[in-house]
Amino acid sequence: MKQHIIDLINLSMAELVASGEMPNGLNSPLTLSRNKNRDHGDFACNIALTLAKPTGKAPRTIAEAIVASLPKSSLLQKVEIAGPGFINFFLASDATTSVVDLVLQAGDNYGRCDTGKGTRVQLEFVSANPTGPLHVGHGRGAAYGSAVAGIMRAAGYEVECEYYINDAGRQMDILVTSVWLRYLANGGVEISFPSNGYQGDYVFEIADHLRSDRAEELMVAAAQATADIPADEPAGGDKETHIDALIERAKLLLGKSNYEDIFALTLGTILGDIREDLEQFGVQYDSWFSERSLFDSGEVSAALTDLEKRGHLYQEHGALWFRATEFNDDKDRVVRRDNGATTYFASDIAYVRNKLARGFDKALYIFGADHHGYVPRMQGMATAQGLDTSKLEFPLIQFAVLYRDGKQVQMSTRSGQFVTLRQLREEVGRDAARYFYLMRRHESHMDFDLDLAKSQSNDNPVYYVQYAHARICQVFKQLESKELQHNRENGSKNRGRLTEIHESALLESLARYPEVIETAARNREPHLITNYLRDISTAFHTYYNAHHFLVEDAALRDARLNLCLAVRQTLANALRVIGVSAPTEM
Repeated sequence: MKQHIIDLINLSMAELVASGEMPNGLNSPLTLSRNKNRDHGDFACNIALTLAKPTGKAPRTIAEAIVASLPKSSLLQKVEIAGPGFINFFLASDATTSVVDLVLQAGDNYGRCDTGKGTRVQLEFVSANPTGPLHVGHGRGAAYGSAVAGIMRAAGYEVECEYYINDAGRQMDILVTSVWLRYLANGGVEISFPSNGYQGDYVFEIADHLRSDRAEELMVAAAQATADIPADEPAGGDKETHIDALIERAKLLLGKSNYEDIFALTLGTILGDIREDLEQFGVQYDSWFSERSLFDSGEVSAALTDLEKRGHLYQEHGALWFRATEFNDDKDRVVRRDNGATTYFASDIAYVRNKLARGFDKALYIFGADHHGYVPRMQGMATAQGLDTSKLEFPLIQFAVLYRDGKQVQMSTRSGQFVTLRQLREEVGRDAARYFYLMRRHESHMDFDLDLAKSQSNDNPVYYVQYAHARICQVFKQLESKELQHNRENGSKNRGRLTEIHESALLESLARYPEVIETAARNREPHLITNYLRDISTAFHTYYNAHHFLVEDAALRDARLNLCLAVRQTLANALRVIGVSAPTEM
């Protein structure tokens, strides 16, 4: 209906331009919004006010001309001009109830639109270092990214989801060395574990697998592993220098082939768990992109060569630096260390170049809020390469804080003391976890109440919404048990009987859904869908408690059952785009 009114206004404007009443080439935005006060009509448009300055005419005069030229429509009861020039549109009663038939005819496609047609979008999200299991902090980004993908696809965008595997660099070396040290300890070698090593139980598990595969083959004496290694932090040394020395010693003693074997086992094990966790959480990726592939293909080298030619790199203290401060960063960044090793920053330079070379119109980097400093760096490295930064977006996801029994659950990822995404899913269920993550705007802090998420009561937001869908399914089971029939055609013919205030509220909610999809997709805001689901569920529960559906009057019964079916379909569609199920019974 909103689009129908917009089309009428555009036709009116075309007529005014053709007649010479309006100048050609006007480009003022047309905003059509729903009125909160229905006494002022169903929709209001401010186009007359936006055209006042470019035309030099009074807004009310413009509004009168637009209204006079509006094509006739059976879906409008009347059109009025209010205040300085707002145009208010009142829908005909048949237009209001026609949404029921529209929903039932469209079925699973109701709410879909062509807003993003022809626009290719890449979403990169989670992309956690494969150095341990996904934790609840990653869960919010996973729910957000996959929900944005679902919503944007419903709005016609061509979306590709990608996971960037950080399988190159120092963190992976720390992890591999940690596994090897645990393997040695498992074989009876007494070595003090580095304070900067990875300490989770999963490291022990991978070390056990390594021992099963290679037995004693990779064992060395403690003296060989630790001789002349700088002291660790607790012993008065520097933890970074200590772990780096252990990494080099591991590579030396193991040799390239054995080290790569441990690397492959470690990466494969953790990445396999990550894939499984995300799939079980309802997250699907179209591409898993390896950071290492950027080196193997020569893209990192090519990107650095290009930046050097452009004058954006310089040598200092044996290292190669990017002039990041010339692009609004707080300091210049090393891209290649004095030992010849490239940094993660060099990989990022090549990766953004690779992304945009694939022809995406938009590339969304969905980062955790702790990565806010990356944004100017990413924009700077893109600008330095001559790339179009308007194609880059950086939604930032705030961390979710877990509460159990009213107390915050403490977590530390390096020490291995954290709640994994798998544990969360097993405790509260996939639907509740995803829904709770999406209830707040992504850049807003959120408290995740585990007890509420597990409860089966109307206080639980996802239970409340899913119960509305299941309740409608139950109505049709009752219809069958009473040996009554539902005639959809008869319900359509008698939709004018839907005159109760609760029915009007539901009809308005149904009509609003396509607008919610369009806005949520354009602004990348899945919480608009959960807000909508809450509103339409409240409207239905209120309707259910106030009226009987299986009444003796067949015409009214069929009309109300059609409305129930339309609500059920819309609930299912909205839940589907955010990756939450629509149960038929609860």
